[in-house]
This record gives sequence, C-alpha cells and structure tokens, in this order.
Amino acid sequence: MSVAAGVALAELRRAIDLVDGGALALLAVRGRLAAAAGRCKRRQCRPVHDGPREAQVHARAQRLAARWGLAADTAQAAMEVAIVDGRRRQGLAADLDQGAAWAATGTMPAMPNSTSRSSRIHALLGRLPPPVRLARWLRVMPVQARHGAIQRACTRVLAPSIARGDLDFMQGRRLGVEVTDLGLRWVIERRGDALHVDDGAAEASVRGTATDLLLLAARLEDADTLFFQRRLVLTGDTELGLTARNLLERLPWESVPLGLRIGLNRGARLARTARDAHRARAAA
Repeated sequence: MSVAAGVALAELRRAIDLVDGGALALLAVRGRLAAAAGRCKRRQCRPVHDGPREAQVHARAQRLAARWGLAADTAQAAMEVAIVDGRRRQGLAADLDQGAAWAATGTMPAMPNSTSRSSRIHALLGRLPPPVRLARWLRVMPVQARHGAIQRACTRVLAPSIARGDLDFMQGRRLGVEVTDLGLRWVIERRGDALHVDDGAAEASVRGTATDLLLLAARLEDADTLFFQRRLVLTGDTELGLTARNLLERLPWESVPLGLRIGLNRGARLARTARDAHRARAAA
C-alpha cells in the first residue's frame, strides 16, 4: 500500500469513527426520550409497552431506508437495537411480544401531554454538545469528500436555475460560505454548465453559524432579518453576494427535491431548538 493510500484510509477510518460516535450519541438521546415517554405513560395510567407504535417506527424506518438506499434488513436491525434499548429504559423486558400489551387493553391510548414532552425534549437537546465542540471532529473528514457532498447538493438544488440561465452571472465567479462555529469553509464556482467546490480564495463570502445558515437554507428565517441582526455577514464583492442571495430567495421552493426540503426543515428546527436549550442552560 502506498503512503498516499495509507493516509487516505486513515482519514476515512477517522471519519467512520466520527459517524459511529454521532450514531451512539443519538442513540443515547433516543433512549432518554424513550425513558421520558415511559414516565409520561405511567403518570397517565397507560400501558407502557405500545406494540402499534413500535410497528409504526419499523414501517417508517423501511420507508426512509428505501429513500436513502439503505438495505431493508440493516434498517430493521438498527431499529430493533433502538427499540430494545427503549424498552429497557422504560423498565420493560427487552423481548416483549410486539403488540401484546396494547391488544390486551382493547383501547387506543390517549396522546401524551405535548407541553411536558416538549419541555423534556428541550432539556435533552440542551445536553448535546454545541456545534463549536464538533468542529475538530468534522475536520477529520477528508476535504475532498466534504467538498464532493456539498457540490452534489448544490448541483441538485440549482440544476433548474442553471438550465434557465439564472446562474450565468456566476460564470467564473467565486462565492464563499463560512460556517463559523464548525470551522468549515468552501467556495462555489460556476465552470461551464457545472458547479465546482474547493477551498481557495473567494470574491465574496457569506459568514454565519451552522444554525443560522440552516435556517436560511430551510426558509425558516429570511435573509434580510439575518443580515440586519448581523447573524449573517457578507464580505468582499457585495454586488456578487447580493445577486446570489436574491437568486436564492427567488428560487421556487417546490423545485428543491422533497427529501432535501424535509431534511433541511427538520434539521434547522432541531438546530434552533438545541441552540435555545443551550442558551437557557447558560442563563440558568
């Protein structure tokens, strides 16, 4: 094995370790949420085990697996691990027969108190590490892999605009994006009919936190508000930056692939809730 190949393999393994760590962290959060749900059920004198809910979780996992190209049996096994962990945290046997406890009651359980659930979720999200603590781990991911993912996402979203000629002004121009709390930066350039992403010099740059950039991308907050409050900052060639911003604001939201729209919306809402929770903990 060449030195270059060995270095690339080591970087990929570090990236895999990062993903594994994130998956375990999310599993731990899921377990705490399941434990909170169990306490909620007991207070309402409801059966703790909910077979139909577990069936819904598995069915949803299969739909997501099909969308993301994940093997059905892999999704099944992953959700079994999560469900078994949730059962244990709720004080149940890990090998309960799905649906038996619910079937014995003969009634559909009531919905849990949404206010209590929201407050618990808010508290749990406050325990997650803020983006700034993830910065050094994200930098472990190979730069080319990171840039490739960004390039594919931008190309997919902006393909209709490129076809219509809306992006002709970007031909040979370089627009940068800086995610301050994650320590990430990339530059997008229009080359012919394609977009190219690298980390070179930019003519104009948009700088902001991961949460604020997500809120902008998901259209949960408008650009004028974010720039006016200095949560986003535009540097360099202002005309280029404003032209690009205006184009993105006019981009028909329905032209963005549905899966990406859902992912952006949920990711932005989760990030905003987590940020609010961190601020509340810091102020306490």
